[in-house]
Amino acid sequence: MADICPKCGLPTEICACEALVKEEAVRIKVYTTRKRFGKLVTIVEGLSASDLNGAAKELKRKLACGGSAKDDYIVLQGDHKRKVRQILVGMGYNENSIDVR
Repeated sequence: MADICPKCGLPTEICACEALVKEEAVRIKVYTTRKRFGKLVTIVEGLSASDLNGAAKELKRKLACGGSAKDDYIVLQGDHKRKVRQILVGMGYNENSIDVR
């Protein structure tokens, strides 16, 4: 008998908890701001703590830029507002939950 996941109720082999977390009503905010010496950076807020480092690594790789995951947000070097939405949707996040300002 297979083990049952307590969160989603499915057998652990086909557990859908990660997909459910991405589809929850979480608002992801994407905006730019200026940092030291007038450098423009893109901020991505609203991702869950478990996805933060993985999402930061994927965004940096696909955008070919530097950045880091701090506290509860991702900082990307440069202006990437238009591209971040498409990448997050490709990673499985709901397009309607992503606000680009």
